[in-house]
Amino acid sequence: MPLWKDGKLGLPVKEAVKLFPELNDYLDGRGRLDFSNREARILYNKAIAKALFGLEIEYHPRGLVTTPVSRYLFLKTFLRGDERVLEIGTGHTAMMALMAEKLFKCDVTATELDEEFFEYARKNIERNGAGVKLIRSNGGIIRGVIPKGERFDVIFSAPPYYERPTRSVLTEREGVGGGEHGEAFSVRLIEEALDHLKPGGRVALFLPDKKPLIKAIEEKGKGLGYSVRDVKFKVGTRWRHSLIMKK
Repeated sequence: MPLWKDGKLGLPVKEAVKLFPELNDYLDGRGRLDFSNREARILYNKAIAKALFGLEIEYHPRGLVTTPVSRYLFLKTFLRGDERVLEIGTGHTAMMALMAEKLFKCDVTATELDEEFFEYARKNIERNGAGVKLIRSNGGIIRGVIPKGERFDVIFSAPPYYERPTRSVLTEREGVGGGEHGEAFSVRLIEEALDHLKPGGRVALFLPDKKPLIKAIEEKGKGLGYSVRDVKFKVGTRWRHSLIMKK
């Protein structure tokens, strides 16, 4: 497992500065990083991706500044290794797809809707020498995007989860899941996944600590015949959920 010197999964700012000296521009007099600054967050997370996971990541100017540690911890909750996996909505970094291949030795297919994000994802896959198969989804989730008959051990996603557009850092395509609690995208995903999972296959969703959202997806999953497990984990000061559904 990727670890830093003190045995904890993380990267001291002073070590990040060695990798990206530009971070010095965002330090205060006590050597603390200004995490309110987008460019500072991008550089720091690029350093984490490189130092802890051996990944070279470029971020889109408008995309979510994906945190490598949270994504790795999520993948650890359900990946066993050497599996055939599908990621829905890999985003501009393709970070989880790359981790699944590089760290868990999986055979990875990933989709992306946004044209600009797709190009960034493609370049990130190339610069890391990865064999991830990237598919442009063109508005679909699984049905009509993945050929009929293809089956996976795991289908996973960090799905959009807001009910409506917000003023958050997410673009509308990244953030709006629809439905009463933001669950509509996830519900459609788990419905469509049934036709593309191997026997005993799993769906895993990376979700915020938002109880009505999780409950709505859980109930739909059980209604579709999945066995459902909710794994709660902490990243920094925030709680996240890995909602795992087994066919």
